[in-house]
Amino acid sequence: MRRFIMKQDFFKKYHTIYFIGIGGISMSGLAEILKSKGFSVSGSDMKSSAVTKHLCDTGIKVHIGHKAENITDDIQLVVYTAAIKEDNPELIAAKQKNIKTIDRAHLLGKIMKEYPHSIAIAGTHGKTTTTGMVSDILLCAHTDPTITVGGILPTIQSNTKVGKSSYFVAEACEYCDSFLQFYPLIGIILNIEADHLDYFKNLENIRTSFHGFANNIPPNGTLIINNQIPQLEELLKNISCHIETFGLEGNPNWKAKNISHSFDGKNSFDVFHNGTFLGRVTLYVPGEHNITNALSAFAASYTLSLPVEDIIKGLEQFHGTERRFQKKGEKNGILVIDDYAHHPTEIKATLSAAKKIKHNKIYCIFQPHTYSRTKFLFDSFATAFSDADVILLADIYAAREKDTGSIHAKDLANEIASHGKNAVYCGDFSSIIHYLNNHCNTGDLILTVGAGDIYSVGEAFLNQ
Repeated sequence: MRRFIMKQDFFKKYHTIYFIGIGGISMSGLAEILKSKGFSVSGSDMKSSAVTKHLCDTGIKVHIGHKAENITDDIQLVVYTAAIKEDNPELIAAKQKNIKTIDRAHLLGKIMKEYPHSIAIAGTHGKTTTTGMVSDILLCAHTDPTITVGGILPTIQSNTKVGKSSYFVAEACEYCDSFLQFYPLIGIILNIEADHLDYFKNLENIRTSFHGFANNIPPNGTLIINNQIPQLEELLKNISCHIETFGLEGNPNWKAKNISHSFDGKNSFDVFHNGTFLGRVTLYVPGEHNITNALSAFAASYTLSLPVEDIIKGLEQFHGTERRFQKKGEKNGILVIDDYAHHPTEIKATLSAAKKIKHNKIYCIFQPHTYSRTKFLFDSFATAFSDADVILLADIYAAREKDTGSIHAKDLANEIASHGKNAVYCGDFSSIIHYLNNHCNTGDLILTVGAGDIYSVGEAFLNQ
C-alpha cells in the first residue's frame, strides 16, 4: 500500500510544528503521526512521563516545563489543548512572534481529511473502548490503519499506530465542541448524556453539538447511532448522510440477540443486520454496554465492506484498553480491577459488569473527577453505586480546575450513605489502602474507579 502524503495546502505551509502539552494521550499521538510524515516536531509538557520518554525515543524533542524561550523563530505552527490557558508563556510567546496557533481538535480534523476511509467514534461514554474494537477489526482485516485512541491499546502497545493505508480511526470528543472539526466518512454516536457541564449549558446544548457532528458526515458517508438515544428523530433532522441504528431493544438496523453471559465476564451474542443473521460473537470484555459498543464497531466495519469473519475475529481478540475494566492482578484471592468510569452512567455500567463476575463483596474505590462534574451530577452520583457493597471515597481529582470550596468528597460520601449504602470518606490513598488491608477477604473484588490517578491505589495494594 502506498504511503499517504499530506496534500492540503495547510500541511505544505507548516513543516516545523510545536505541541504545548505534548505528553497528553491525544497530543502525543498526533505528534507521532506528523513525525512519521516527515514533519519537524517538538513540544513541551509539565512533567516527564513514559509518554514523553517514548516521544524522545522516536526523535521528538520534548521540553519539560512551559517556557517562553522554547518557542524559537523557526517554529511555524504551535498546537495546544483545551487545557492550555491564555496566560501560558509558550502560547503568549507564539502570538508575540506571530506564529500560527491551532488547537488539537483543528489539527486532528485536518489530519483526518487526508484519509478517505476515516471513522470517528463519539458519545458521552465508551469512545475509547469502541475505538479499540474498531482498531482491532481493521488490524485483523490487514488494512494497516492509522489509529489514535484515548488509551493504550494492547494490540499495538500504544495509543497510536501510523499506518500506510487510507484507513484512519479516531475518538471524537465533544468537550469544547472539539469534534465539530471532524469530517469522517463514518461517524458513530454511542450515547448522549449530560456531561462537561463546565462548558455546555445543558443537555439540549450537548444534543445540538452532537447534531453538528452528525451533520459533518458527507452525503456519501454513514452515521451509526444508538437507537435508544431519546428523541432520536429530532436529533437526526436534516442529516444528509445514510443512517444506520444499533441497539438491544426495539427495531434497529443492527441488533444483538440470544445474549449469554458467563461468570468470567465473557458475553456471547448473535449479530443481525436488518433481520439477517451475520454471525455469533464472543466478547472478552464484560458488561451489556460493551455489547452495544461491539454492535456499533461491527456496523462501521461492515459498512467499509470488511469480511464478516475478520470483524468477528477482531472483536474476539479485543481484550480492552488500559484503564477500561482492566484486571490489575490478584492478591490473597482478592481480585483488583481498574476502570476509567467518571460519570454516573459509566459507574453503573462498570459495577453491573463487576457484579457478573464471581465475588463475595465489591469494594468500589471512587475518585470523583473535577469539582464541576461532581457538583452538577451530584444527585446522579449518589445513586450510581447500588451494585457495590462498600464505597470508599477519595478526594476530588481537580484536573484542570481549582477548588472553590463549593463541593467536597465528604459531601458525596454522606449523600451515598443516605441512600442506604456503606459509603466511607477516606480522602488520601494511604487511608484507602489501610482500610482495604483491614477489611478485604479472600473472594472479594476491589474496583478502583475514576479518571484521575486512583488506579495507583490498586497497584499499591497488590504490591505491598
